[in-house]
Amino acid sequence: MQKELKSGFAALIGRPNVGKSTLMNHLIGQKIAITSEKPQTTRNRIQTVLTDERGQIVFLDTPGIHKAKNKLGEYMVSVAERTLKEVDAILWLVEPTTFIGAGERHIAEQLNRVKTPVLLVINKIDTVKKEEILAFIAAYKDICDFAEIVPVSALKEINLEDLKECIFKYLPEGPCFYDEDTITDQPMRQICAELVREKALRLLDDEIPHGIAVVVERMKERPNGLIDVDATIVCERDSHKGIIIGKGGSMLKRIGTAARTEIENLMDARINLKLWVKVRREWRDSDLYMKNYGYNPREIGS
Repeated sequence: MQKELKSGFAALIGRPNVGKSTLMNHLIGQKIAITSEKPQTTRNRIQTVLTDERGQIVFLDTPGIHKAKNKLGEYMVSVAERTLKEVDAILWLVEPTTFIGAGERHIAEQLNRVKTPVLLVINKIDTVKKEEILAFIAAYKDICDFAEIVPVSALKEINLEDLKECIFKYLPEGPCFYDEDTITDQPMRQICAELVREKALRLLDDEIPHGIAVVVERMKERPNGLIDVDATIVCERDSHKGIIIGKGGSMLKRIGTAARTEIENLMDARINLKLWVKVRREWRDSDLYMKNYGYNPREIGS
């Protein structure tokens, strides 16, 4: 008798910079969500798909839950918190520590209000001694009614198969939502824009990245197979524009070269990437600009 497939949605939540995007990329075996060491890298909800003989997990990578300082921040927190009510399982990622701060306690309050099974995922265990992990589990186990507690290292791919097995345990039986070749529902134009933003995040000074957005204005394939991609990096100040461009265009060239290489690997095609830089003051507090750059403020509180 054939085993019934299990299919459902699993949300990854947690404070900024705990490794949600890195974990999702390694679980599906392909880089879709951008990553960086800077907090609040993920701004929108990103959906990816893992399909195997057990069924299908649709992962939802959410922005880090944090104290919002502008409309963009409110939008990001709203996206993350609303996702909790729409999934079959929640993966709460935390750092390996016995200290539970105000940010984690705020997330625990949110989780205690939902009936969805919560899996505590203690990430980055490759950075601590093995004997310390039990202390981290003990510190967290009573803060929430966890269905499972799974220590992992997303980067080193430790215990990821165990985590997948745990997730499938809590998904309902039913057919797959997507065909087996689907990896993400993200449009390629959006993925390209995010890859450009990732390279900017990694190469620019700390004060600039939070104030940038990237928009792909044009994406067109030539008869010879070369794909032209025109993208604009939006920043909030003239001084930032100068830093992004760099002396003689050197920084913009570095960002473009790094992004083009990754886009070519992802699309398996030759890419002609052209970048421009525009200043849009206080765009993170403008409903119109936020919508134009892919963050719809109307979704806040809906």
